[in-house]
Amino acid sequence: MHKWSLFEQFESAVRALPDKERYDRADLLVEPLLIHREGSLEMYYAPYNDCVQTGASVCIIGLTPGWAQMELGYRVFKQALREGRPVPEACMRAKTAARFAGPMRTNLLRMLQELELHQALGLPDCESLFEGGATGKLLHTTSALRYPVFAGGRNYSGSSPALLKTPCLCRFAEESVKAELLELERRPLIVPLGRTVEAVLRRLLQSDAAAVGPCLWGFPHPSGANGHRHRQFEQAKEEMMRTIRIWRQKYSPAKEKP
Repeated sequence: MHKWSLFEQFESAVRALPDKERYDRADLLVEPLLIHREGSLEMYYAPYNDCVQTGASVCIIGLTPGWAQMELGYRVFKQALREGRPVPEACMRAKTAARFAGPMRTNLLRMLQELELHQALGLPDCESLFEGGATGKLLHTTSALRYPVFAGGRNYSGSSPALLKTPCLCRFAEESVKAELLELERRPLIVPLGRTVEAVLRRLLQSDAAAVGPCLWGFPHPSGANGHRHRQFEQAKEEMMRTIRIWRQKYSPAKEKP
């Protein structure tokens, strides 16, 4: 596990969780898994974002895992432990299953496909990035707030309260994103999901420009709740495709193939 991982701190609580076909909030949103509480905000530990695909060529950064991703991630993680898998492998299995799971992943893949990112990577389609094996190693996914955050018991949206105006969240996001980006061995193409994540990256650029590589500025959050995502995507599409073309010429693994 990575030096910034909190797994050792929460290992006993994670292993003590019952094995269930589906977890309830009463199972996971509990004091033994609580990282931080401030006002209506609560951050809880989930293990699957504690692994980094260091050789990734693409890094997709979401805001924070929601309840659905947290619950699915724990189920897969615990199943892997029951099978005797080592913790790092259990983390990666959980991450592969849970990251942007549901309609959000469908919307995300549709936009990446339209940007022709798969061609820049030498892949048949963008869905290959989310599969296991060699193609899956091209992708690293994480969140600005690495561990699930809830506001008043609901998935945190980044706006109530505003992330950049909430010191504890702002500090955690900057430190978390920077730590993971610095572990990536290539110069990955960064895909920030939504304006809040983009704002975190722009803030990081001001303090450490070298930490942030080529970025698809303007990429909308793929949540179905974002009713403006189609318009936002069309507005930024041309510039994002230009960024991908430039990145492909310099850094894409497809460039390395004979």
